[in-house]
Amino acid sequence: MGVRGTHEHTAARAETTVGELVSQAVRALAGASSSPLLDAELLIAFATGQRRSSVLAFPERRVPFARAEELERLIARRVRGEPLAYLTRTQEFFSLPLRVTPAVLIPRPETELLVEEALAHCPRGERCAVLDLGTGSGAIALAIKHERPEAQVTAADVSGAALTVAGANAQRLGLDVRFVESNWFAALADERFDLIVCNPPYVAAEDRAFAELAFEPRLALDGGADGLDSLRLVLAAARDHLNRKGLLLLEHGHDQRAALVKLAAALGWQIAAARADLAGHARVLVLSAEGVQ
Repeated sequence: MGVRGTHEHTAARAETTVGELVSQAVRALAGASSSPLLDAELLIAFATGQRRSSVLAFPERRVPFARAEELERLIARRVRGEPLAYLTRTQEFFSLPLRVTPAVLIPRPETELLVEEALAHCPRGERCAVLDLGTGSGAIALAIKHERPEAQVTAADVSGAALTVAGANAQRLGLDVRFVESNWFAALADERFDLIVCNPPYVAAEDRAFAELAFEPRLALDGGADGLDSLRLVLAAARDHLNRKGLLLLEHGHDQRAALVKLAAALGWQIAAARADLAGHARVLVLSAEGVQ
């Protein structure tokens, strides 16, 4: 990869095949990705406008010079550490294909546990009022609405750019979710919900993880000195926005469970459930509003 210049070079480059590009891309990505072959296949599929299955099935297919150059640019960005989801502009979440941009956090598989918990408390056929607080790409809100069409789902975020991404996802997927630009509960007045679901920023400000998260919006990640600033705000205000028997579902860092339980107890919340993700890490806390005044 990287041949440019004369007409002869251009003609030679135009003869590159999918299989050759895969081999070249894997070599380029070997030191930059834990899954160079998968990354190469997905980037080639994106650059050539094909499905990954087509990349695998037709390695002999010729790739136009312009497409090969686009792939070269994508590979260079991936080598610099840019997440694959931003390069291909897509991320699957709860079986939904979502568009993502650097304006939003890339949805993680572990956050699907938060959706599963919400669905468990929102029976099919019932008109649950659900709030996804800090919606980002809309992943949680859209997954809930897709699985529970009768639910009345509101998604709030302080970032107008994030809401633009989320709204476009909703429109493309044909899911009727209401979006509100709000700094946490500020624009929701006295509205109340049966479920409030929240994946807030919870990375401690000085955490070395930020080196790996450099391309993602810090607003969606930075939880202050101990990572709990946003969780404190949500715990303090959510009581005024839950119906009787309502539940607050929070995603948190794997090492924050004890501190979060202590914070919740101090504010009068009752622990309804505590869940771990597939890796066995403490991940989701379900809190009951009963007894919270």
